[in-house]
Amino acid sequence: MDWIERLNEAIRYIEENLTGEIEYEKLGQIACCSAYHFQRMFAYIAGIPLAEYIRKRKMSLAAVDLQGSDAKIVDVAAKYGYASPTAFNRAFQSVHGVNPSSVKSEGIAIKSFPPITIKITVKGVEEMNYRIETKEAFRIVGRSFPLSREIEQNFLEVPQMWQSAVLDDTLEKIISLMNCEPQGVLGVSACSDDEEWRYYIAVSSSAEIDNSLEEYTVPGCTWAIFPGAGTGKSIQELEKRIVTEWLPTSGYEFTYGPDVEVYFNPDPQNTVYEVWIPVRKKREAF
Repeated sequence: MDWIERLNEAIRYIEENLTGEIEYEKLGQIACCSAYHFQRMFAYIAGIPLAEYIRKRKMSLAAVDLQGSDAKIVDVAAKYGYASPTAFNRAFQSVHGVNPSSVKSEGIAIKSFPPITIKITVKGVEEMNYRIETKEAFRIVGRSFPLSREIEQNFLEVPQMWQSAVLDDTLEKIISLMNCEPQGVLGVSACSDDEEWRYYIAVSSSAEIDNSLEEYTVPGCTWAIFPGAGTGKSIQELEKRIVTEWLPTSGYEFTYGPDVEVYFNPDPQNTVYEVWIPVRKKREAF
């Protein structure tokens, strides 16, 4: 089973559990990657965050349950995992633009969101430069911040983490400790399924640190390394291209490990960077 088939298998798991509990870790297991990498792949390929897709699928089915029936709203809310009717009403209106009780009447327009199927379309695009490197584990020192389990929230919060590190002089302090490879300021998303997700602003260093800083060991791994330049937005664009253009035909797939961003200059509007993605050779289909 190749990775596209595994992604579709994960989507089938979602469909089978829309009235139960959907475990993001289980989705990652089906796709043979972490919950973090599954959410990234899904959002980039499907063009919609995973949490939003699940909400729209639930509300699409909830509207059908309510339409022209005498079903109680509180029962339909509970069916799709909403303990609070208020939360259900809010989610329903965010999708359909009307409240749940109104759809019981004929003539009320609602929206349908069918389940997606992922396919890869090959198209002509710009070339992508990359290299594959296997590296031993290395120690980083810096400051860490908690990450949300729904990664779209992190797109808003990570820039604030960098701003905080600048304002409290953490960035200046850790740069002075940089003495090992890779030589650059690092943004490390440590998002293993069995630990709290954290984002490290750090450098690679063997120096001793005081209790104002933390250390973390980036595990030994094979990395697909992509160079880039531009703003923070350009990094997200590069990551999207990695998932939608490079990964499907590369012969590699995500493996368990952190994502690493290496920044070679401090200008946030015109930085030079590398994106490191943990990979393994693609498993043969059986």
